[in-house]
Amino acid sequence: MQGTDQQAYDRGTTIFSPDGRLYQVEYAREAVGQGAPVVGVRGADSVVLAAHAPDRSPLSADGDTEKVSSVDDHVAVAGAGHAADTRQLVDLARRRAQQERVRYGERVPVAELGTAVADHLQEYTQTGGARPYGTALLVAGHDGDPALVEIDPSGATRSWRADAVGSGAGDAIETFEDGYGPALGDRDAIALALDGLDAAVEDLNVADVDATLVTDEGTERVGEDRLRSAHGSAS
Repeated sequence: MQGTDQQAYDRGTTIFSPDGRLYQVEYAREAVGQGAPVVGVRGADSVVLAAHAPDRSPLSADGDTEKVSSVDDHVAVAGAGHAADTRQLVDLARRRAQQERVRYGERVPVAELGTAVADHLQEYTQTGGARPYGTALLVAGHDGDPALVEIDPSGATRSWRADAVGSGAGDAIETFEDGYGPALGDRDAIALALDGLDAAVEDLNVADVDATLVTDEGTERVGEDRLRSAHGSAS
C-alpha cells in the first residue's frame, strides 16, 4: 500500500505528498541540475550572463549552441535544463516585453518581466494534465540599475548579486562567495563569471562559452577574444 500511495504522489503533478512535497517539481529541479551550467554576475553598472555551450559534434553549424538569448534591448535570459522548455519561456518573455512597448511605449521593468514568467511557471505546478517546466532561468537586465533574477521551476523568484544554475552550480556559487565585490566593472564581472563556470565545468574552454553583457545601453554579446582577455591565460 505504501508503494501504491508513493506512486500516486509521484504521478500527480498537482497532488501534495503527506509531507508537503510536489514530487514533479522536485524532478524538474533534478532536470535543471543535469543541464549545462549558466552563471550570472551583477556588477556596479552591468550584468553578465555566461553559459557553457559546447558543440556536441564537429559537424554542428556555427551558432547552433547559443544559450543566452536577448529578450529586449535591456534584458537577456539563459536557462539550464530542457532546452525546449527554455525556448518556450524565452518566447513568452519576448511577447511580454513587446506588449509593454506597444501599450505604453516603454521598456518592461526587469522585476515585472521576471514575475510574469514566474507566474506562468507556477501555473504548471497546479494544472492537471501538464507537467512543470524542466528549466530554471537567470534573467539579467538593466532599467536604471542592474538586476539579476533567478526563476525556479516552481515559479519562485529571487534576486541575486551572483548566481548559478545547472550542473556544478554549487561550486560556482562558492567561487562567487569568495570573489564577489559590489563595485565590479564590466571586465571584472566577466572574469568572475568565467571563474564560476570554470569551477562548475571540468577543463573549461572559453570557445565553449556563450556570454552576454547587459548595460543601460543595451545587450551585447561578448566575443571570444574579450572572454580570453578577461579570463587571463585560461582557454
